Amino acid sequence: MRIGIDGSCWTNARGYGRFTRELVPALVAQAPTHEFVCFCDPQALEAFELSAPNVRMVEVPTAVAPTRAAAADGYRSPLDMLRFSLAVAREKLDVFFSPSVYTYFPLPPGLRAVVTIHDAITERFPELTLPTPRARLFWRLKVGLAIRQARLVLTVSDFAASELTQVLGIPADRIRVAVEAPSPAYRPAESPAHVEAAAERLGLPPGARWFVYVGGFNPHKDVDVLARAHGTLVREAAGGSPPYLVLVGPADRDVFHTGMERIHSAIAESGTSDLVRWPGFVPDEELRNILSGAVALVLPSRCEGFGLPAVEAAACGTPVIATEASPLPALLEGGGVFVPPGDPAALAAAMRVLLEDEPRRRAMGERALECARRLNWQTGARAALDALLEAARS
Repeated sequence: MRIGIDGSCWTNARGYGRFTRELVPALVAQAPTHEFVCFCDPQALEAFELSAPNVRMVEVPTAVAPTRAAAADGYRSPLDMLRFSLAVAREKLDVFFSPSVYTYFPLPPGLRAVVTIHDAITERFPELTLPTPRARLFWRLKVGLAIRQARLVLTVSDFAASELTQVLGIPADRIRVAVEAPSPAYRPAESPAHVEAAAERLGLPPGARWFVYVGGFNPHKDVDVLARAHGTLVREAAGGSPPYLVLVGPADRDVFHTGMERIHSAIAESGTSDLVRWPGFVPDEELRNILSGAVALVLPSRCEGFGLPAVEAAACGTPVIATEASPLPALLEGGGVFVPPGDPAALAAAMRVLLEDEPRRRAMGERALECARRLNWQTGARAALDALLEAARS
C-alpha cells in the first residue's frame, strides 16, 4: 500500500511533535513492504530524521510553518492548507495518516484516513487552552472536519478514548488506541556525578532537593497551583532546607496559550522566586539527569490524555505526583501519588510525603521504573498500522 503521512508536526516542541517523531519511524520499520509518502513544509523537511527505502518525501511550500501558524492565537492560511491538499491529491494514496489534528488540513474527498486526536482537553477547557473566540471557532471547525473525513480516529490511551466519546461524541467503535512510551533517551542517570553536574548547571546548591515539572505553561496545566503547593512546603521548612522547584519548558516561545502571569503571581505571592528555576527547553540527555535526581516529577493538570512527561520521569526511576484526571493512575500504579486536579492542599500533601519519607519515595521510584519499562513505541506503532490497514480496506 501507499500510505500518506502529514509530517508537518515533526518540529512541534510539545507532545504532538514527540508522538510524531517516535511513532512514525517505528511505523515505517514495522511495514517494510508498504511505501510511506511524507508531506512536509520546508521547516519540517529540514528537521525530518527518517531515512528508509520505503519512505519518500514531498516538500510542500508554505508561507508560514504549520507548527507556527496553528498557534493558539494564530491563523493558518487557506492557501497553505490548499497546497497540502493538492500535494496529497496528486499522489495515488491508499490511506492517509495524520499524527495530530493540530496540523490537520482538508484531505481530498474520498481518501480513506486515520487522524490522531490526543485528548478532548480543548473542548473541556476552551478558555484555558485557546485565548480568543476566533481561535476556538477555527479549532472546532478543524476538529469537526477531521472527524468527518477520517474512517478511524486514533488516540493515546483508553482514558482519552473515553473522553473523545463523552465530549466529542465519537462512537467508541471508530476509535483505536496507540499507547505512548518513553523515548530510549529516558533511563536512570549513569551516576550521581551526572545528576550533581546537572543540578550545578541549574544553579542548585550542593545537597539541594528539588521537584520538577516538564511541559507547557498553559492555564489548564495548573502550574500556578503547583507553585502555591511548593510555597506551602517552603513555609513549613522555616529556616531548614526548603526544596527547589524546577520548571522545564518553553516559557517565552510557546505557540500555545500560556498562563505565565498566573504562575509568576503565585510565585511572587509565595515569596519563592529564589527557589524556582526556569531552564527553558532542556535536551533529553540533560533532562534525564535532572529527572533522575528529583524528589518527584509533578504533573498537576486539569486533565491529561496521556501524560508523557510523567512516564519519561518514571523511566528514569523517579516517582510521580500527577492528576487523577488522566490514565497515569493505571499506567503507573504504585509508582507515585495521584491527586484531584486544582487542589493545592492535596498537591502539597503528596509532595510532603515524598519529600519526608525516603524509603517510600525509593519504593515508588522502583515501581515507576518497572511500569515504564512495559511501554514501548513498537506497540503503539503496531496499533497505528492496524488502524491504517483497517481504514484502507473499509
